[in-house]
Amino acid sequence: MSFRSMEEFWPFYMNQHSKPATRRWHFAGTLASILCLIYSVCFNWWFLFLVPLFGYGLAWYSHFFVEGNFPASFDHPFLSPLCDLKMFGLMLTGQMDREIKRLGKRPILQVF
Repeated sequence: MSFRSMEEFWPFYMNQHSKPATRRWHFAGTLASILCLIYSVCFNWWFLFLVPLFGYGLAWYSHFFVEGNFPASFDHPFLSPLCDLKMFGLMLTGQMDREIKRLGKRPILQVF
């Protein structure tokens, strides 16, 4: 499945993150990655290797063991991290529930 823009990809991405626990794991992974990035820049460059380990590790765990699907980052390596940051921002500002309601329960094909 190909997408021409982030706006087209966003509903598919949200469908892949339909369970609240999956979104929470992503939030934790993104937050840990951001904190490791800041720490590595300020204090110790060796922590830079933890950035993708936390970010992708926690997110992929949630896809395989919570959501039961295939991570979108495998097929969409550029759009997926952008949408992850968007989801992180919506969760951080308390707007995620409103976004889920806005998107509704659209049927979107599961791609493996």
